[in-house]
Amino acid sequence: MSEPMLRGEALLPRVKTVVPKEDYTLLLSFNNGEQRLFDAKPLLSYPVFGALRDPDFFRLVKPAYGTVLWPDDIDYCPDTLYVESVPADSV
Repeated sequence: MSEPMLRGEALLPRVKTVVPKEDYTLLLSFNNGEQRLFDAKPLLSYPVFGALRDPDFFRLVKPAYGTVLWPDDIDYCPDTLYVESVPADSV
């Protein structure tokens, strides 16, 4: 299978699955087979992500369109999820 492309450039890996953790991290599985851990705590200080401070709301995250999505159309850049996450086996 070929890599997803945009204007002839390969895209960074996209999210296939997401598991929210109690410490406001997300365990992400990407379409390249990698599992990575993303720390969402820094997002909580931004008003647009304020709803994520509620642990019950945070756990409503779902994979969608290659990224993660919460109710009320709260999402996050899939490239940033990949670049700012760390390999899950390194933690």
